[in-house]
Amino acid sequence: MSHTLFLGVGNTLLTDEGAGVHVMQHLRRQAEWDDNVEFLDAGTLSFVLADAIAQATNLIILDAAQIGGTPGCVKTFEGSDFDDFLLGGRRSVHEVGFADLMDIARLQDCLPEKRALIGIQPGDCGWGEVPGEAVSKAIPHAAALATDILARWQAEPPQEVVNQ
Repeated sequence: MSHTLFLGVGNTLLTDEGAGVHVMQHLRRQAEWDDNVEFLDAGTLSFVLADAIAQATNLIILDAAQIGGTPGCVKTFEGSDFDDFLLGGRRSVHEVGFADLMDIARLQDCLPEKRALIGIQPGDCGWGEVPGEAVSKAIPHAAALATDILARWQAEPPQEVVNQ
């Protein structure tokens, strides 16, 4: 049975920096989810998240990300694009980077089979509990993308494991 983890990342006290947590909360409120779907407010990341990531078959990270767009721009990175984005040295204010957490999972041979990052370009990251207008408008769109990705993943036939 597959297990999906929606990981909302960010500091909700820094306006747009909290976008990932706001998207995760929006998703959680939008539907009845089965027991195989978990929502986790990751805050600004920590090594303690390694276990939750290792237990996931499907991982969708939601975060404010420097994607080179205008504030509120949403971009999805999936599979190898996800890995390439993390290896690209994304600037992060988080205690631990995604690349570090993925390296831990990879070293433990527990990397989620399917993984994606949905990033929202932040504008203002000053003090405030509410994202700016552009990021606020992007939250439902980012949540819809996450739902679409999960639906597509669930519709795909299971991958056959080949023992070598």
